[in-house]
Amino acid sequence: MTLGSKIAWDDTILPFQLDRSHIRGRVARLDGVLDAVLAQHAYPPVIEALVAEAALLTALIGQTINLRWKLSLQVRGDGPVGLIATDYYGPRRQGEPARIRAYASYDADRLDLLAPPFEQIGAGFFAILIDQGRDTVPYQGITPIAGGSLSACAETYFAQSEQLPTRFALSFGQSREPGGTETWRGGGIMLQHMPKASPHAKGPATGEDGLLDAADLLDDEEHENWSRANILLDTVEEIELIGPQLQPTDLLVRLFHEEHPRVFEPQPVQFGCTCSADRVRNALATSSPAEIAEMTTEAGIVTADCQFCGAHYEFLPETLGTEADER
Repeated sequence: MTLGSKIAWDDTILPFQLDRSHIRGRVARLDGVLDAVLAQHAYPPVIEALVAEAALLTALIGQTINLRWKLSLQVRGDGPVGLIATDYYGPRRQGEPARIRAYASYDADRLDLLAPPFEQIGAGFFAILIDQGRDTVPYQGITPIAGGSLSACAETYFAQSEQLPTRFALSFGQSREPGGTETWRGGGIMLQHMPKASPHAKGPATGEDGLLDAADLLDDEEHENWSRANILLDTVEEIELIGPQLQPTDLLVRLFHEEHPRVFEPQPVQFGCTCSADRVRNALATSSPAEIAEMTTEAGIVTADCQFCGAHYEFLPETLGTEADER
């Protein structure tokens, strides 16, 4: 594979459809995006793994939705990892890249660096939030933390909240090319059964903790098609997901050539944060004078840092809290 084709597929999401199986999907390749997301904080490896997995899921899920603005993924738990938050911003104009940002909040004193990353979340919930912007009502769907991975949580979310059988295969990690520096690479495939006109479960839920499973949503023929596509996906190797030797189009042919894969226009993605001094000022405008006083340094300055990109903002206390004062 030439260097040019490698660059062409890095940080892209490729939509596809398996015409024989009535299944749609996405192939994502993230490298510069993951590097930029994880470079914002000095995360320990267990947190890097969770943030990388969440960013890949957000890229795959966000591209399936016709967004005017933003899709957010949130994971909240009672373990050492209290919050994982990601945002996917749809392209502002045709041909422009989508933007992704992500961060995690955790208790370093409680974190077990040797335990599996998912176990650090504990009990909690997995949520998808869709905000189509001004003059719309945001949508939120929530399911419990379950399944042993964030990917499994996302699969449960789609079965339970959307009644759509969904499967993810992800791979991510750091790699070094000859003569180069160590960088993050990530890739994944999302399969999703096409929506029915009137989705409904066939019978009682058979998934973990009484939640719906993909098999609960399909009739016999659909289940055969879904099982066949999943068996084919099981043959994918982790190195094939992250490349750069194998292009996504070639990967789809290798995995699903008998399912008649059809690809659509790829979507470029990049790291992007929407924070600004005005946005932070507006957020602080609802704070009371007492809250502003607590945030004021000895030098008489109110400081705020963006949790996603680390941008640092400073304000004079008298310019903040105006909405609280007016009320």
